[in-house]
Amino acid sequence: MTKLLLVVATIADLALAALLVGVSGFMFGGGPESTHAGALAAAGYAFLVISCLAAPIAGFVLNGNGRPGIGIAAAWLPIAGALVTFMAPVPY
Repeated sequence: MTKLLLVVATIADLALAALLVGVSGFMFGGGPESTHAGALAAAGYAFLVISCLAAPIAGFVLNGNGRPGIGIAAAWLPIAGALVTFMAPVPY
């Protein structure tokens, strides 16, 4: 069951990373629909994409070291963060 949860988390994390890369043009592009985000937003964006890619690796490593609960939590952390972010009210 642990491996199944880690594999599903890996698929979800890779899908979230693909979504972030897919919408990057709307944040950092030069078109009229772009928000022309600054350097701090670019650094945060890079951190989000890297964490989506590193979380499943950390989950499998922790599972291999005999800590399956923490490994599952680490693998699902970016997805949980995305769900919390989408539930937050829009500030405008």
